[in-house]
Amino acid sequence: MKYIVLFLFANFISYAQITTEQLNIMPWPQNISLSEGSFALTKNFKVNITGAPNSRVFSGATNFLRRLDGRTGLFFNQGFVTGLNEVPSAELQINCVHNGKIELYEDESYLLDITKNKITINATSDLGALHALETLLQLVQNNSKSFYFPISKISDFPRFTWRGLMIDAARHFMPVDVIKRNLDAMAAAKMNVFHWHLVDDQGWRIEMKKHPKLIQMASDGNYYTQEEIKNVVKYAEDRGILIVPEIDMPGHGTAILTAYPEIGSKVVDVNINSGEKEQKFTQIQSYNLERNSGIFTPTLDPSNPKTYQLISEFFDEVCPLFPGRFFHIGGDENEGKDWDSNPAIQVFKKKHNLANNHELQTYFTMQLIPMLKKHNKELMGWEEIMTKNMSKDAIIHSWKGINEGVPAGKSLVDAVKGGYKTVLSNGYYIDLVYGVEDHYTVDPMPKNVTLSEEEKARILGGEATMWSELVTPTTIDSRIWPRTAAIAERLWSDQSVTDMISLRKRMNVFSFRLEELGLNHIKSREALLRNISNNQKNESLVDFSNICEPLKKYSRNAEGTEYQTYSPFTLFADACIPDASDALEFNKVVTNYLSDKSIENERVVVGYLNKWTKMNSDLNVLSQNAPLIQPLLPLSKSLNDLAEQLLLKINKKQNIDISILNELLEKCNSKEHADVELAVYNSLKKLVQA
Repeated sequence: MKYIVLFLFANFISYAQITTEQLNIMPWPQNISLSEGSFALTKNFKVNITGAPNSRVFSGATNFLRRLDGRTGLFFNQGFVTGLNEVPSAELQINCVHNGKIELYEDESYLLDITKNKITINATSDLGALHALETLLQLVQNNSKSFYFPISKISDFPRFTWRGLMIDAARHFMPVDVIKRNLDAMAAAKMNVFHWHLVDDQGWRIEMKKHPKLIQMASDGNYYTQEEIKNVVKYAEDRGILIVPEIDMPGHGTAILTAYPEIGSKVVDVNINSGEKEQKFTQIQSYNLERNSGIFTPTLDPSNPKTYQLISEFFDEVCPLFPGRFFHIGGDENEGKDWDSNPAIQVFKKKHNLANNHELQTYFTMQLIPMLKKHNKELMGWEEIMTKNMSKDAIIHSWKGINEGVPAGKSLVDAVKGGYKTVLSNGYYIDLVYGVEDHYTVDPMPKNVTLSEEEKARILGGEATMWSELVTPTTIDSRIWPRTAAIAERLWSDQSVTDMISLRKRMNVFSFRLEELGLNHIKSREALLRNISNNQKNESLVDFSNICEPLKKYSRNAEGTEYQTYSPFTLFADACIPDASDALEFNKVVTNYLSDKSIENERVVVGYLNKWTKMNSDLNVLSQNAPLIQPLLPLSKSLNDLAEQLLLKINKKQNIDISILNELLEKCNSKEHADVELAVYNSLKKLVQA
């Protein structure tokens, strides 16, 4: 009898009722209800699919099984899901009504019903079923000996149809494996648009069989073959993701003009003395790939018929590689300097009654629309393409904001009021390395602005942008994830889902789970820190990286000249990430201490301060055989000096001159060491001012 009671008690503990607050689903579903009890996982767990889905659901279900088996170690008997109704008695039944299309406005909803003995997924399309499988993976619970799903019902659908991520493969080339693992992460976050930035001043990244000069002269040998692109497109489609390619023009044109200088806008007057008299000739400017970051003048010539001939030929070769409906032509940051200095272009403007360069760019962009329509493509461009004469068929990609004092005609609100469909990226620039809260609080649907239902419908959604001037294949994952999961939630979940505490908890679990997909955002940091420490025992360096963050808003690379495309990105700033973990925890500790100066709260604050004084000492020792640590020492010393004074004030109850504390505090606010900043500065300031 004793053993029966113990068994029943253990069983009760195993399947005790959990609450929604304990779940780590991301993005958070539209509707969820929990009931008592659970579905216990065993090695006999199987999947069956019915309906009329796309074949991608079979590989999706197989991947789900492998990931679930990897987490649980149960050695499932079912290996692959290959056809309809293979296992009618399976515990997981997936029914898809029709074949999902990889396009906007497709039904991505799903119903997930977990009972004690059966799990059912009902979805209009296989796209919804794939989302449901991701949610189901996130629902896995465990006790000390087993894994299970809580009995629950979820009905879910996305708030916006465009939930995108842009990766720039032009500034730093990103190999296929980098793209694929990020597509896997996107699918896990229920994102559905991958914007592939393929051409910019620093490189052309598409194999061109009819125009080989582009890869011979403008790629440094780093480009995607056409077969690789087709493979990536198929990989994305199998995960329900649409790919939107981008070739930036007419500005950001250095790579194109390196191969075809004859369509450039800059001309050079050359004086030649023939012996009798001096003659003036106009010579075509030559171009070389750009190695720096920033905005550059090389611009395609909109007055030259050969410009349009070549672009049309480029589209003829590139468009068939991407079956999706949208093609991004960039159109941003064209300063028009080379247009202003070209007499032939000025004559062209007058001939066509174009008042300024903005109207000239509109003329240029309008010539591209029929070229793309020939391939059933819709033109998309950054908001600079929008003028009164721009076709309403164009999609405006807003990167300068919703309505925050930007020039008239360049905000998301002006776009939708002007009749344009639009996608928001302002607030989602993850390369700025802002903390997750800065992105999570941005919503594509503007507040305090009156829009009609028709105008609201033109807001397609949003897109996180990962420009690659300061990232490499090693570091890009840590700059995208896990923060992009918060953006994905903003684009999927109800507008009322805004709890930062819940977000951080769920995002930490999501981040850890991305490792099963091959993401290296966590482990790559460890490799960088090993390099910096010269493979020495480096706990102090790890501790310092957990309270430092990279300089924000492009200030790490002022004027775009400190770092070239070939510079080392293996430094301390590359190992540090936004939302430094110990800085977040220290802020909580300080908040608790200032509201209640109990012995326990004081002990925790003192523990951090002591930790940092020891860290500083250890970093100095470590630096004796690690030159890359030397640039960190001044900032570490500033923190050490302030920590010592605060210890005297808090621990020893000594009176410290406030001017001394403020002077030391401001040294901790320095942005001049190793391209990082102390993320604990604001919390330290609270302590000093208390």
